Amino acid sequence: MELTFKTAMEVAFHEGLVRQAYRDSVGVWTWSVGLTSQTGHNVRRYIDNPQPLRRCLEVFAWALDNYAEAVRAEFKGHDLTETQFAAALSFHWNTGSIRSASWPDHWKAGEVEQARKSFMLWNKPAEIIKRRETEADLFFDGIWAGDGTMTEYTRLTARHTPVWSSAKRITIEPILRALLGDPAEPIPGETSLSDREKLDAIRDIVAI
Repeated sequence: MELTFKTAMEVAFHEGLVRQAYRDSVGVWTWSVGLTSQTGHNVRRYIDNPQPLRRCLEVFAWALDNYAEAVRAEFKGHDLTETQFAAALSFHWNTGSIRSASWPDHWKAGEVEQARKSFMLWNKPAEIIKRRETEADLFFDGIWAGDGTMTEYTRLTARHTPVWSSAKRITIEPILRALLGDPAEPIPGETSLSDREKLDAIRDIVAI
């Protein structure tokens, strides 16, 4: 259950990215791919301070791997495929509830149909239903949804909230490949690193 670039890309596909700190719907300072300072990374440093896309995704990958620990703990003793791990991690990144949700218990008990029904009970607000459906298709049917892109919001209001009409799809696959997977075309002279070694390198450069 390692964090691969494909897994990170799947989670990002469902998310929005803002390169400078913004206030979310309840006023909490947030940055990058939905990160708050509760992740252990102080996001207030990015108020009126936009960052390069690579920096945003470096910290996202670091935080995502921390979230992955809860998924690994919940499914300890059970083998997950890459698609199952990606779906469970996407669910947890969105809800924070992998340990309290009932669907993992149903799945571990072999109650696959009930697990899927329980998975889909996490359907509020209504805008999240499409995400739940694609996550369920990924976990139970092995169908990937990510296409190497995600939504970026490029402007904020005077109150530091996203301007929703500024949304655009951006390509993130090359950067995530470089951070978490083997580049499509290896750079001559570069040492090939495992996914875990790359994550360890990211931890070294993410200043807490």
